[in-house]
Amino acid sequence: MSSNGVAEFMLGGLATCGAGFFTNPLEVVKTRMQLQGELQAHGQYSIHYRNAFHAFVTIARNDGILALQSGLVPAIWYQFFMNGTRLGTYQIQDNLGLTKDENGNHSFPRSVIAGALAGCVGAVVGSPFYMVKTHLQAKANKEIAVGHQHPHESMSHAIKTIYKDHGAVGLWRGVTAAVMRVTVGSAAQLSTFSEAKTMIDSTQVFKPNSFMTTFSASMVSGIFVTVFMTPFDVISTRLYNQPVSVTGKGTIYSGVLDCFLKIFKLEGIWGFYKGWVPSYLRLGPHTTISLVLWDEARKIYIARTNAKVKS
Repeated sequence: MSSNGVAEFMLGGLATCGAGFFTNPLEVVKTRMQLQGELQAHGQYSIHYRNAFHAFVTIARNDGILALQSGLVPAIWYQFFMNGTRLGTYQIQDNLGLTKDENGNHSFPRSVIAGALAGCVGAVVGSPFYMVKTHLQAKANKEIAVGHQHPHESMSHAIKTIYKDHGAVGLWRGVTAAVMRVTVGSAAQLSTFSEAKTMIDSTQVFKPNSFMTTFSASMVSGIFVTVFMTPFDVISTRLYNQPVSVTGKGTIYSGVLDCFLKIFKLEGIWGFYKGWVPSYLRLGPHTTISLVLWDEARKIYIARTNAKVKS
């Protein structure tokens, strides 16, 4: 891979790490709310987290304020590996002209395909970190615990334990759901971001290469990501967090389809949108911060590269 290719992966990974640090508390809240009332009809389970704000207060009061940053280490590594791979793969496709039509103009369908492919690759690379992150974020005092409680003490402890018990395959358990989640989310995010950015640029409301163009486009993108990705996010959280047998098989869900059918049957259509408010509150800022940092970092990198070439 060329130095430019490596730079694209590094820029994407570092930009999303910055976003991940600030939005991780919302990820903790989202994970808890997605596991609350798992496979139970409304009214048949205790509601520990009434809404996003109440969840923040409840977690801080019962688990301590630092619990709002649970799983931060694997979350940062996940952002670096998954999104570094995802954004880097997408940008390389864009640099090669694969997101443009025969006239060299931005193509929305091709951007969707490029974003989906980039998301698929990124999901596979980052899957072990996402699983460990989910386990650590779900861990709580028994008074407010939801979902299965894994006894991990840290990221390294979790990885060693999972590898010891189930081998390398165990670290990629649930990757199928992760691929679907990130593929859909990536296709929605990157295609709508590129399309919105192109449309905003065409209006000439902001100056060329303006920060506000990137900011506005990322806000639009965040809405679409939340709508399309949340159901897959819930399924992914459930599959990652479920307990496993000695053979490494899930004891609650056998796979993505089984999880989908059980949630729909026992929790209804809204079961797929549990935690959608903290999901949007997280995805909106995360999408905005990461895409703005990514875009601005690329501008600086390109400007410095061009300056070196001229000199």
